[in-house]
Amino acid sequence: MKSLVREVIQVILLALVIFFAVHFMIQNFRIDGTSMEPNLHNGQYVIVNKTAYWFGRNPGRGDVIIFNAPDQPQYDRVKRVIGLPGDTVDVKPDGSVYVNGELLNEPYLPAHHSGTSGVWTVPEGEYFVMGDNRSVSYDSREGGTVPRDRIIGKAWVVIWPIRDWGFAPNQSLELAAALP
Repeated sequence: MKSLVREVIQVILLALVIFFAVHFMIQNFRIDGTSMEPNLHNGQYVIVNKTAYWFGRNPGRGDVIIFNAPDQPQYDRVKRVIGLPGDTVDVKPDGSVYVNGELLNEPYLPAHHSGTSGVWTVPEGEYFVMGDNRSVSYDSREGGTVPRDRIIGKAWVVIWPIRDWGFAPNQSLELAAALP
């Protein structure tokens, strides 16, 4: 009897350790709104890799991140990293984006997109983010840059609905050409 009780306690403790380890490493996130269409859709659920930026790793240009909104801390948002610390981001009226004077190649965007234009310099320790559906996205153009400590993690896998299952639309973005 003592042996059975000990084994049950061990199994329960192991289950608790696994539960808490997973809880600190991943979480699910529901896409709310259309700012990331056509790549992520309203109502989809994604698994967020909360360990992606541990151990000195930082977000890269093209990563889809989930973060706590600096201007509205009651909300978590999902957007794509466009500008890294120290970058100058220039969004033209036609929707094209230049980073440090070079055109950002964004193959995941629809043919026609627009939205707020302007020039921003990304402060050290912060990131400039934009939604893929630029005409409706509330992002760094309006809400400001995202401090590193507000980033929850990197979108990893779309898990719901089942028909959309697959890896999140992270991209490694390249700068294409010099500003004319």
